[in-house]
Amino acid sequence: AKMTVERMFDEYGHFKRFQACLYFAAVFQATSCGIHYLASVFLVETPNFVCSVPGNITDVLYGNITGSSLESVLPVIKPAGGPLVVRTSEGEQWELSRCRSALRINPQDFAYDYYGNKTMKDCSGNFVYDHTEVHNSIVTDWDLVCENEWLAKLCQPTFMLGVLVGALLFGDIADRIGRVKILMITSLCQFALGVAVAFSLNYYFFVVLRFLLAMASSGYLVVVFVYVTEFTGSKVRTWTSMHIHAAFAVGIMVVALMGYLVRVWWIYQIILSICTSPFLLFCWKFPETPFYLMAKGRYQEAQALLDTIARFNGLECRLKAEDLLEPMKSENGKALLEKEEKEERPAQPEKKLSILDLFCSWRMAGRTCTVWAIWFIGSLGYYVFSLGSVNLGGNQYVNLFLAGAVELPSYLVGCFAMDRIGRKKTCAPALLLAGVACMLIIVVPEIDSLAIALSMIGKFAVAIAFGLIYLYTCELYPTVIRTLAVGSGSMMCRVGSIVAPFCVYLVDVWVYLPQLIVGILAFAIGVLTLLLPETLGEPLPTTLEEAESLGSNPRKKNSTNIIHHYIAESK
Repeated sequence: AKMTVERMFDEYGHFKRFQACLYFAAVFQATSCGIHYLASVFLVETPNFVCSVPGNITDVLYGNITGSSLESVLPVIKPAGGPLVVRTSEGEQWELSRCRSALRINPQDFAYDYYGNKTMKDCSGNFVYDHTEVHNSIVTDWDLVCENEWLAKLCQPTFMLGVLVGALLFGDIADRIGRVKILMITSLCQFALGVAVAFSLNYYFFVVLRFLLAMASSGYLVVVFVYVTEFTGSKVRTWTSMHIHAAFAVGIMVVALMGYLVRVWWIYQIILSICTSPFLLFCWKFPETPFYLMAKGRYQEAQALLDTIARFNGLECRLKAEDLLEPMKSENGKALLEKEEKEERPAQPEKKLSILDLFCSWRMAGRTCTVWAIWFIGSLGYYVFSLGSVNLGGNQYVNLFLAGAVELPSYLVGCFAMDRIGRKKTCAPALLLAGVACMLIIVVPEIDSLAIALSMIGKFAVAIAFGLIYLYTCELYPTVIRTLAVGSGSMMCRVGSIVAPFCVYLVDVWVYLPQLIVGILAFAIGVLTLLLPETLGEPLPTTLEEAESLGSNPRKKNSTNIIHHYIAESK
């Protein structure tokens, strides 16, 4: 039967009081996903540092800068510059660089340049850090520099690996045991693990706990999209799904703010983790979604839920759960045929569907590959711009705050464009614009503010495509494999986010290499997007056949839509 559960929204409101309460609660918790995803920007921040030396330091030289202690000179040194020259109270002279020190043998006078013999020594874990910007990060606490630098760099990729595992695991479980249980479990874990991370005894505890935290966060994010999509009517679905992303962006802004205010990593981590703790007080009252209850044949519960929604929205309870099953009578016996087909294969919802069902025909396979590519570049671009914003020069806290803030208008623009112009005609130009912005960053001269502006335009464009792809995926696939489609898309997106930190570290090779990579990919995938079907104004497909026929026969499809619409109105 077409449009089954959708009728509920025509009767009881697409986004009235009941849905609004659920929605804002669910979205409030989604900010904590944005928080944890980007928290590592300041957790693993590496300040200026040099090797320390035995003995008390009395004088320091750096070029033409002089000082009496390392702390006074450290803030001004450039990582690429020469070494620091120090004199100790014993009269020894040392040249200190980041990872090694050299003792000058029999120097004549105390000068910056010295051409005599030196004895090189490795640092072996004795470093002095500049604590003006960063009081404590895990880098300064556990000396993740020099030969241990790669451990600090692995922090974000391992988190993103956890995100991938979580998206796979929880997306699948949500189809089996229900959306609500997963929302409760994951949000509780987010809170508990987030606080636990702050008390990590060493780096390995830290990485493992953050891996688990990533699983919980991504599980919440995947399931909350399905949850709000199944609770809001088609008229507002665009807005509701887009603004979960807006909550994520608010999370990024919270990270920038907290990073600025709190410079000790474990206090910062605790504060970020308890930001959304009030959600735990009311999430256990959440109901299961009507789509899920109907799909599993739990009609009594569905009926109870329908009555609750009606009462809460101030309407009389006139819908029966069974009505939502009946196919539309007036469709010239076509419905009866459909019904007979359904009776021949009643086991359809229970049939175990796997990832291969996304490739059940050439048409669906092409669609799946394109959708996965959009997920990948959306995520890669998104994180390259977000994580890389702190490397753009200027104030890193302001840059990260802007990277979050620029997303908010992008979702408004995206929403209007999706509903006016269409999903495809919004997604493709957005990717093309992101590609162009990236190319321009490479061309323009090295002015900080210009690079930041172009980077934000790139982030703006990518965020439009990234925000849209969740809903677009939901509309391109039928109910039976919808969570699987979003889950596997999410997986591609997580692959993109695992690659993103490594991509950001390519700034060491060439300062604009990350942007170049993102630019070329975004442009190519923007062109591919033009081949997808348009789903604006179509009902959510419920069977594989309906999903496959999307965009193939538009005229006929619209006429049945109009019939459905009038039937719904007349009842």
